[in-house]
Amino acid sequence: MSSPFPGMNPYLENPELWPEVHSRLIIAIADAIAPQLRPKYRVAVEKRVYQMTDENSILVGIPDMVVGRSLTNTEKEPSNIIAVAAPPKKPITVNVPILEEVREGYLEVREVGTGEIVTVIEILSPKNKRTGEGRKAYESKRQQILGSFTHLVEIDLLRGGEPMPILGNQIKSDYRILVSRSESRPKAELYPFGLQEQIPAFLLPICREDTEPLVDLQILLHGVYDRAGFDLAIDYNREPVPPLGEVDAAWVYELLKEQGLR
Repeated sequence: MSSPFPGMNPYLENPELWPEVHSRLIIAIADAIAPQLRPKYRVAVEKRVYQMTDENSILVGIPDMVVGRSLTNTEKEPSNIIAVAAPPKKPITVNVPILEEVREGYLEVREVGTGEIVTVIEILSPKNKRTGEGRKAYESKRQQILGSFTHLVEIDLLRGGEPMPILGNQIKSDYRILVSRSESRPKAELYPFGLQEQIPAFLLPICREDTEPLVDLQILLHGVYDRAGFDLAIDYNREPVPPLGEVDAAWVYELLKEQGLR
């Protein structure tokens, strides 16, 4: 089933779905551009790994070591004298910080002959857009790329969080795609768009003498939605997470109602 939205589907931003959306969209982009780049270039799927503590983290699993009672019967015989102790003070339930290993996928377009990284394609995650180790890790990588001869494509399909910095930026938009060509820096191409608009297509920067492939992110996202069966995972009678503003919420309600999903 196709997505009911002409552009970005806000229900895909839900933290319960976004990791899968991110992973599938990364692969979809790689599969779409790879045939257009052969044989001079190949597209590699890479992962950025870092550790962080998150107040929302939950420890799931079994501790490495458990200190417990021995199975050997070493207890003494019960005594007839019973000591009555005062009831202990009730404890307070608290959370302790734990390390979480985070893996974020991205793409590298590499020149086959030299192994040189020509272009990096990033799809932002929620951790990249909020204060903490996730943003620090990404911003450090971003600055390395912007200070090199590597092109950068940065795709932001998340309304929540703080957008990546752009000098003198007064542009407000729900979503954005940034194409930074190494030879044009500090100038870059920004594609801002809203919830009610289609996702714009863009040319993927590679070497100047080569034909740049067109990346139609809208078609790719619709394909991911269909293949993943996200229509079976989404309850369109509920409001999206994060919530929408009043104008967009009214538009979404009418759109879903027209398609029999409300």
